[in-house]
Amino acid sequence: MKDIVFASSNPGKLKEIQELLADSINVIPQREFNVSDVDETGLTFVENAIIKARHAAKITGSPALADDSGLEVDVLEGRPGIYSARFAGLGAKSEDNNRKLLNELQGVPEEKRTARFHCLLVLMRFENDPTPILCHGTWEGRIMFEPRGVSGFGYDPVFYVPSQNCTAAELDPIIKNQLSHRGQALAKLYHEVNTHEYL
Repeated sequence: MKDIVFASSNPGKLKEIQELLADSINVIPQREFNVSDVDETGLTFVENAIIKARHAAKITGSPALADDSGLEVDVLEGRPGIYSARFAGLGAKSEDNNRKLLNELQGVPEEKRTARFHCLLVLMRFENDPTPILCHGTWEGRIMFEPRGVSGFGYDPVFYVPSQNCTAAELDPIIKNQLSHRGQALAKLYHEVNTHEYL
């Protein structure tokens, strides 16, 4: 069992990642090493994930995994994007972000409410790893007119999954992990780590 540090304080992301990698990788939250969140100064999911992974690897001296993910809404020209977690301002809760999103989409018809989740994972063996693993997953859907469901976190209650005829927050967690952007990125990461013996 390989140990890696997860460079995030987001409990929802940690839970999903621990569940998906449980049989091969021991994912330890950065708070157990007293690592604080680093400023995400990048302009893309890739840049922010690298910043977070490098920060955790530097402080802990251990391999570090970072996840930068968010929601891209077509009619909003890709927003909230990298600002998904703070769409309604710094310290915003999921309910605040969802409310702001729905307000911005008022009057937009169903067929134009297309959106997708992105997840960009970066795994670095050490701070200055010249060849980190990057894995990208996407999940297509559209934005609801009002929230539905109580599972998941973030934008899950307003993200409709056409193939399942429900929101991400109404999905069984096992099904969500199979379909989601994070599940897809983690499947690629799992393959890379185990095929190439990266760690």
